[in-house]
Amino acid sequence: MPEPTHCPFPRYPFRRDDPLAPPPEYRELRAASPSRVLLPDGSTPWLLTRHADVRAAMSDPRLSADDRDPAYPRLVGAPRVSGWLSFLRMDGAAHARLRRMLIGEFTVRRVDAMRPGVQAAVDRLLDALADRPQPADLLDAFALPLPSMVICQLLGVPYADREFFQRHSRTLVSVTATPEEAATALRALDAYLDGLVAEKRRRPGDDLLSRVTAARIETGELLHDELVGMARLLLVAGHETTANMLGLGVLLLLRRPAALRALRTDRALVRPAVEELLRYLSVVQTSVARVATVDVEIGGAEIAAGEGVVLAIPAANHDEVAFVDPDVLDLRRDPRHHVAFGYGVHQCIGQGLARVELDLALVSLLTRLPDLRLGCDPADLTFRHDSVVYGLAALPVRWD
Repeated sequence: MPEPTHCPFPRYPFRRDDPLAPPPEYRELRAASPSRVLLPDGSTPWLLTRHADVRAAMSDPRLSADDRDPAYPRLVGAPRVSGWLSFLRMDGAAHARLRRMLIGEFTVRRVDAMRPGVQAAVDRLLDALADRPQPADLLDAFALPLPSMVICQLLGVPYADREFFQRHSRTLVSVTATPEEAATALRALDAYLDGLVAEKRRRPGDDLLSRVTAARIETGELLHDELVGMARLLLVAGHETTANMLGLGVLLLLRRPAALRALRTDRALVRPAVEELLRYLSVVQTSVARVATVDVEIGGAEIAAGEGVVLAIPAANHDEVAFVDPDVLDLRRDPRHHVAFGYGVHQCIGQGLARVELDLALVSLLTRLPDLRLGCDPADLTFRHDSVVYGLAALPVRWD
């Protein structure tokens, strides 16, 4: 679609001035009624920035999450692969049917049972990190391997294949990948997971894919291709978001000495600190959108049927109305109404597991490396501005 001439709407996505803070434009936009923005493809969807408006949109069934709709906001310049996020981009009964088949794998009881395995992975990685020359890249040595190990163990994916799925996952969440690159990555992951699901049918193990195969595919409740799509969603989202959250979270603490001292002094702060880091960083920065299926009013904006809506999670999580001093990292606040994991029926199914990983990782990191510090000039850090999941390219660290 050609870009409109003299478009009165601001270009979106916005660029961060401070790599550890949301774009400053959000503050001004929150003070006014929802407005339109100009996307790279020339479309002009609505942008919601207030916490109340974003939560309302996330829970409103009149707003569709189906990214196959031509009006679904495309947050890159070229057409993207539609439907690759499985049930996360479905509505109503179709969404509920697939989500219901996985919900039992992410109960509090089952996630708690995974804690020893997560802790064992943390310990192995920190043992290996201690032997690395300094400065060491914490992202490469710890933040990325940990959620990769955990999701591999959960799904029954061989960890030896991590470089393959990590590479293709990065392509799928990149806003600069071409349509051809995204399609190639999707085909490669699907071919891999197609073979893996088939193998689980022949030789089941003690893992999620084997259990769902036995309980759902063999009974005819679920199609093979549907499980491949679900596995793709869990594999990509299960390591990308947590890895970037952990890397950025450690950096933010290293750049906020008072908060880091408080956390080192009082380990009871770790769990509320995880919630505050999730709120403050909001790593899923540009990928959440909807399409109005009927005329709907949100926050004073009259959104017509067929119009796209972008939901700005970082803006909502820094809303002055919802959070006191939102631009301050306060580890003692209760920010549990944040929307870092979404809200409503489409909220992240694996959020409990992500919290466990972040909790155990931070506690162990502070215990094993109490003098951890940044291993480079902060100005030399490279950030993933070109990804819908915000993060670092590397995090050099030192310790005594």
